[in-house]
Amino acid sequence: MRDRRTPAGIIVAVVAAAAIGGFFLWRANQQPAAIRPAPSPATPEIVGTGGSLTLRKTPRPVPLVDFVDGDGRPMTLADFGGRVVLLNIWATWCVPCRKEMPTLDRLEQKMGGSGFQVLPLSIDRQGRAVIEKFYREEGIKALGIYVDRSGKDASRLGVVGLPTTLLIDGRGYELGRKIGAAEWDSPETVALIRRTVTAATSAGGAKADLGGGP
Repeated sequence: MRDRRTPAGIIVAVVAAAAIGGFFLWRANQQPAAIRPAPSPATPEIVGTGGSLTLRKTPRPVPLVDFVDGDGRPMTLADFGGRVVLLNIWATWCVPCRKEMPTLDRLEQKMGGSGFQVLPLSIDRQGRAVIEKFYREEGIKALGIYVDRSGKDASRLGVVGLPTTLLIDGRGYELGRKIGAAEWDSPETVALIRRTVTAATSAGGAKADLGGGP
């Protein structure tokens, strides 16, 4: 059978198909891009037994994080008085988190002071009660209780797995992060934090209390 379509009809069909394709391409471009972890920069690592902390070439501002302390009082990073903070996102149900928590406790005992603080931020939905129980069971003495039951802070910080730990300077800039558990009281990590705190306080013209440990 002969094709009875006229040249004008063919042109109309082509134009219509192009318009439909263009519409769907425009719609696709309006959708937000998938969120993916940023590629790891080629930066030095401070390696200790159990893991490493990768430093950023260029520190970046930390998004606003707000949470409550063990007494239910609202807090942000600004409440830590310009100290260098090791922010650890964790939960009592996370096995690697539970394993590394005593090392964070020892780090706080060794170095906690006016220049540095470990900030263990739990995302446990049950809140303070389960954290207190865990602290008693594991003999955690130096760490405070901080809770974000909504988990929104983990999302804001781009956390893709637990535990995730960020080293943050006194201005609120992320200097580096570690995804996964580590031995935070290792000599290498303690040396890194001492250098970071010393640099931060030198820039601010003040002398920090670096704790009593070697």
